[in-house]
Amino acid sequence: MTKVGKKFFSKYNLSIKILTIEMENLENQNQEIIAEKKSFNWLLLSILGVVFSLVIFVVAFSFYGWWQVYKPVCPGICSGQAPVAIKIDKGMGVKEISSLLLEQGLIRDKFWFEVYVWAKKQGSRMQAGGYELNIAQNVPEIVNVITGGKVINDEVQITFPEGFALAQIKERLLAQGFLVAENLDQEKIADYQVQYKLLAESPSEASLEGFLFPDTYRFKNDAKEADIVKKLLDNFDKKMLPEWRETIAKQNKTLYEIIILASIVQQEAINDQDMPMVAGVFANRLRIGMALESDATINYVTGKKDRQPLYEDLKVNSPYNTYQNRGLPPTPICNPGAAAIEAAINPAITDYLFFLHPLDGPTVFSKTLDEHNRNKAKWLK
Repeated sequence: MTKVGKKFFSKYNLSIKILTIEMENLENQNQEIIAEKKSFNWLLLSILGVVFSLVIFVVAFSFYGWWQVYKPVCPGICSGQAPVAIKIDKGMGVKEISSLLLEQGLIRDKFWFEVYVWAKKQGSRMQAGGYELNIAQNVPEIVNVITGGKVINDEVQITFPEGFALAQIKERLLAQGFLVAENLDQEKIADYQVQYKLLAESPSEASLEGFLFPDTYRFKNDAKEADIVKKLLDNFDKKMLPEWRETIAKQNKTLYEIIILASIVQQEAINDQDMPMVAGVFANRLRIGMALESDATINYVTGKKDRQPLYEDLKVNSPYNTYQNRGLPPTPICNPGAAAIEAAINPAITDYLFFLHPLDGPTVFSKTLDEHNRNKAKWLK
């Protein structure tokens, strides 16, 4: 081969090698591009997967939160169930209220209740008081009740009729759920003499019988025994008119003596109109030293409600037996009303010493025992 031919083939081989190298470089570049594209696609898919997962989580979390907040514990079918009474004390915060609601089964989760309250900025609007809520109410409805101050009536109305004894007042209070009244009959006048001047002349060791003014009252559910007593004594003090007090002082009597007599008049008279005359009969007997012979005092001892006590009951040994003992009994026998108190202060001026109650007629009064016996024969057949 000539030198020219060798030189040609040499250049040709060199060109082939260069081309081969370029081809290899190009192939490597293509592989790198493919690898980079695959890596990018994987990264993109990963990012999209994370974003999608986050979206799913947010949607699920939001739906769960919505369900916790807007779906009541027992929707619809439970709306007829009895409401749940709760009491939010003054100073209770959102966390304490949510714990109370959870404890009572009114919400499912404390967290979502608190989130809703804080999101709506209702925390400072929560009001203390008693509320009636229902498991058919959702969180917004519950919050609306509490922030709206839609408290239930936390008072109980109780009526003590005129002539109710201390034991009956205690019994009625206990029946209405005021267990604090369990020791009401052990309260002494001494416990209230400093606060109430009207009790100053009363025996300090006596009960409050006679001074628990009969009326209709409203007591808070959480009232203490002292609160109840003070409300009744306040009412008594208010009902004792200034002119009554002046008259008692002029008569040189004590208020306690008047209340004892008034308690007997309250039980003996059949109506308010009879009270002054009945009081006049007892006032006459007291003036001449004659026994009161009140059937009401016998019933107070025996615990009976006899229209006419049995003969053997008249022999009962008791300072309250006004058939055996002259003068007033040691304490009132009930809590008299205003009419009986006024009658005891201002009894009718009369010569009568006896009276009786026919079954179907007005009270019959008599001046002498003979006249009284004739009336008994006539009216109490």
